[in-house]
Amino acid sequence: MKKTLLLIFLFVSLSNKQTLAANDQPPPYISFQPELLSWDEVKEIIPRKSTFTVIDIASGQSFNVQRRAGSGHADVQPLTTNDTKKMKSIYDGKWSWRRRAVYILTEDKLIPASMHGMPHGAGAIQNGFPGHFCIHFSGSTTHRTRKFDLSHHVMILKAAGKFDDYTASLSAEEILNIFLITAKNHDKDLMKGISISNMNMNDSSYKVLDNIEGMKWTIKKSQDDHDSSLISSFPVETKIYLDEIGPVKITQTFTLIRTSLFSPWKVLRDPFLIELNETGR
Repeated sequence: MKKTLLLIFLFVSLSNKQTLAANDQPPPYISFQPELLSWDEVKEIIPRKSTFTVIDIASGQSFNVQRRAGSGHADVQPLTTNDTKKMKSIYDGKWSWRRRAVYILTEDKLIPASMHGMPHGAGAIQNGFPGHFCIHFSGSTTHRTRKFDLSHHVMILKAAGKFDDYTASLSAEEILNIFLITAKNHDKDLMKGISISNMNMNDSSYKVLDNIEGMKWTIKKSQDDHDSSLISSFPVETKIYLDEIGPVKITQTFTLIRTSLFSPWKVLRDPFLIELNETGR
């Protein structure tokens, strides 16, 4: 987080210098304190046709966008061809539905949010981006279901620094669902925070997550009473689309443990990563 805020500080400082040179006016005060705001509040701050900056938390990279539409969330487009290139580099050069935790920088506000990286639908700006993409905020919903997207919700909480508080009281099945979301989003840090390992697995063991292009799963009924147990297990059927391999199916039983009835559940991640690595060879 300190590294991220430093990058934000450098970015804003440079932007403010450019503003002073152009307008000879002092820039707005920015506190650098992220403020978790609801979509009802945010949509008034970034009305349609407004422009703002998106800061990717994991990489520290940023680009400018314009909000074009969206009722339950913001439908936005990169502002220029250069902004499109910057956004694509954040996604390692290829578009993806994967969610990423971001900050929205507009005037003196830094707002936690989540974006995906897949062009879709219509676009109106000459920017080399074939359509628009979506940014979700706290309380946002999808166009189709009118419900909140849990995968986006997880990344919003990460951006707001509230992920640990959120997961601390979840049930074993709920934690397992969040664990699989972190795998789909390639978020190794969040995955490690809600799981444990019995092996000395190095960082290369997690690289296989970067090959996941799509992922769906079905969690079956627990084989234990996880409401009163310290150990719980769930059979899971997972369909994963791996880059350069294609669709694969993995069926395995996940084990979760906790040290007391008041402790958060943790997923034993080793079997999943081992099988994923063997499948991806």
